[in-house]
Amino acid sequence: MREAADLPGWRRAAELTGRRGECGVLDRLIGAVRGGESRALVVTGEPGVGKTALLEYLAVQALGCRVVRAAGVQSEMELAFAGLHQLCAPLLDRLEHLPGPQRDALRTAFGMSEGPAPNRFLVGLAVLGLLSEVAEQRPLICLIDDEQWLDRASAQVLAFVARRLGAESMGLVFAARTVHGDLAGVPELVVEGLREADARALLDAVLTGPIDARVRDQIVFEARGNPLALLELTRGLTPAELAGGFGLPGLMPLSGSIEESFLRRVGALPQQSRRLLLIAAADPSGDPALVWRAAGRLGTGTDAAAPAIEAGLVEFGTRVRFRHPLARSAAYRSASAQDRQEAHRALAEATDPRLDPDRRAWHRAQAAPGPDEDVAAELEHSAGRARARGGTAAAAAFLKQAALLTLDPAGRAGRALDAVQATIQAGAFDVASELLAMAESGQLSDFQQARVDMMRAQLAFNTSRGGDAPALLLTAAERLRPIDASLSRAAYLDALLGAIFAGRLAGPGGDVLEVARAAGAAPPPRHAPRAPDLLLDGTAATLDVGYAAGVPVLRRALADFGAGMSVEEELRRMYLACITAMRLWDDDSWETLSARYIRLARETGTLSELPLALTARAYVLLFAGDLPGAASLSDELQAVKEATGSGLASYSAMGLAALRGDETGACAVIDATLEDVTTRGEGIGVTYAEWAKAALNNGLGHYDKAMAAGLRATAYDNDPAGICWPLVELIEAAARCGTPEAATDACRRLSEMADASGTDWILGARARSRALLSEGDAAERLYREAISHFAKTRLRVDLARAHLLYGEWLRRERRRNDAREQLRTAHGMLETMGMSAFAERAGRELRAAGGTAHKRTAPARHEELTAQEGQIARMARDGLSNPEIGTRLFISARTVQYHLRKVFTKLGITSRSQLDRVLPSSPGGA
Repeated sequence: MREAADLPGWRRAAELTGRRGECGVLDRLIGAVRGGESRALVVTGEPGVGKTALLEYLAVQALGCRVVRAAGVQSEMELAFAGLHQLCAPLLDRLEHLPGPQRDALRTAFGMSEGPAPNRFLVGLAVLGLLSEVAEQRPLICLIDDEQWLDRASAQVLAFVARRLGAESMGLVFAARTVHGDLAGVPELVVEGLREADARALLDAVLTGPIDARVRDQIVFEARGNPLALLELTRGLTPAELAGGFGLPGLMPLSGSIEESFLRRVGALPQQSRRLLLIAAADPSGDPALVWRAAGRLGTGTDAAAPAIEAGLVEFGTRVRFRHPLARSAAYRSASAQDRQEAHRALAEATDPRLDPDRRAWHRAQAAPGPDEDVAAELEHSAGRARARGGTAAAAAFLKQAALLTLDPAGRAGRALDAVQATIQAGAFDVASELLAMAESGQLSDFQQARVDMMRAQLAFNTSRGGDAPALLLTAAERLRPIDASLSRAAYLDALLGAIFAGRLAGPGGDVLEVARAAGAAPPPRHAPRAPDLLLDGTAATLDVGYAAGVPVLRRALADFGAGMSVEEELRRMYLACITAMRLWDDDSWETLSARYIRLARETGTLSELPLALTARAYVLLFAGDLPGAASLSDELQAVKEATGSGLASYSAMGLAALRGDETGACAVIDATLEDVTTRGEGIGVTYAEWAKAALNNGLGHYDKAMAAGLRATAYDNDPAGICWPLVELIEAAARCGTPEAATDACRRLSEMADASGTDWILGARARSRALLSEGDAAERLYREAISHFAKTRLRVDLARAHLLYGEWLRRERRRNDAREQLRTAHGMLETMGMSAFAERAGRELRAAGGTAHKRTAPARHEELTAQEGQIARMARDGLSNPEIGTRLFISARTVQYHLRKVFTKLGITSRSQLDRVLPSSPGGA
């Protein structure tokens, strides 16, 4: 640990003058960390304002804490996980304490072992676990300077960790010029210029002689409170200039003046010293041995260091360290292009190709005066290694540079397209668009043009999940037809899913009927049809020919799903399989597939699929009446979205709120979802938002509102299966509103699906719907038929609502005893499930029939838990370990234990084994 006396005098002065408030914030952070809490903080401000000095202050004040550091370096931004490795390298002796998947992911990311490319969020969990493990022994302070220049992979992981801190006795403090998207929401300490009195005091503290008052005034004025400017503007001035005169002529604006000061000082050095500084500036590793080897190749000896050190520009110790990033920038910028190429060439020659091939390749690329296929090929190999470590942003940077150095037009386009793919995976969609333009600037083969179309579609789908994506995917599929039938069929299937998502908001050429018609003419598979082939043919048939035409093929697809498919392919097609089961009203397949989907996404760490998997599974639990289980998945989904930045709309939260019957809360989430999906062109979201409105208002008894929402939901009927749930709500609302025409038309459409599907779920829905439009014995027979069908399924919500509607009908028929039996059953089920609006409706009917609706008067003890405590408690009850719970919720195992202690206190228990008797069971399971 560094003591204050170890710091250079200029830095001690800068950190102590005029920074009492900022130091107080840091003191409180240290106190919280020592007290067992976690804190994250971003210290922001312009260059030279004193951010680094405040980090040094924090390091010195952190007595009793372990301090680890990392710093971003602009020229190292392309090396994946370089900054993260800086921070974690001293801690890797604790690596073996992490769960296996996390340990393996981090070892692969750091190049310590080979393996499949790790998911960056699994790497994030590993880093969180590693830091938490270290903090268990001793409070930990992590300092990250110049965050804006961290490589993308490191920046994302560290921002992830900052947002997931809980109870780890850890402080994570960044210094950055501004808060950007990754760190949005992390507490910020804005460092501004010094007040005039403090600026004068700092200036006086570093001056060695008298100064004219007018010169002091101008320096203070020009520096605008920036400590580094105050120090730099006085360097190089003669005693005569400081002692008298009428001001300092020609001072530049602050941002330029600091760098100009460094440029002047670099320019005043001997040639050999400038060359040494250039070599040091060109390599961000800070390895003095590498710098000296490279310098030796250019004939520069160790004596060249002394003038640069005396000028206060650089330190040569265990690492080469520039006084300020602008000093490094000045040393590099002041050199000619030829001199910079020579420096990079010397560094490449001095870099061991076995130990650090990627850095060598990067230096060779910077040294190349023009296209060079050998260097481009080496960069391509580096991209492959970066991708294997999970550094997709780094892979994109290597490939982009490789493309720029490629002379052959086809090779240039191919590498540019590979760079686009990596950039899309890294989530840098703006950069991907620029690279696509580079790829298209040359003459493309048909296959390459198809790749362009696919990538444009990927960009559209990732940014909006609707809109233009279906038409772009369709264009790619048609280009691929004569080239590769398998790839063409895969693109057609993607186009179908995109069209289903886009629905009523699809752009020109992307309507579901147009896409289905084209997909139906896709080239046949060259092998026996597998589940994806059957999904393509069956989905196209249901949309183009008619619902019944595709049902037999889709049933085979669901029965065969997984056979002959890799895990990666299963995950890619599982969401379509799940919604196909739902659209076929096949609750058995829906249950089986959704359970496997969520298990595969979790086990493989495929977080790009996890939001969809959680949503699919949450709806299974909702219809099964397991609202607490669905709420747990919805909370987990929110954690995933916060961690990953997923743009998936809040479908599970919307459905949960609608069935719970909280009018104010449900309307808020439904309206927010409608606005979100409309903006993105996600028409399926409009349909299900209106379904949620209809279900909510049917529960509340606001049948006119429910009917209006049902009509809006079912207005777009190009995709009949997509309106299966809204039809049921519309029929009930229209029947209650006395508008049999709307109810009859909706019932006809529902009946057509029932004839084709024939499952107990849809047969029950049809019987219940027909009963609403019938009278006398026919109505009673249909209500009993509905209850009989629903009883054979796991769909407790539909079963309870069938009992409710039957009871309401019986009461109107003046059969009060029979009505009380049905209404009491409905009320008990709905109350137990937590469907408050429907339960209250059943209670009103029961009281009107002469019965008594018993309602709980006091909440159960488990209802006193916070949402996160309840989630953790349920997972612990179900047998998950603390690390497993932490992995699902993106928190550390230590934070899980902290919350469990609070859970035990609130529930009045002492161990996990007692959770079973104090928490309600989940019928569906997650």
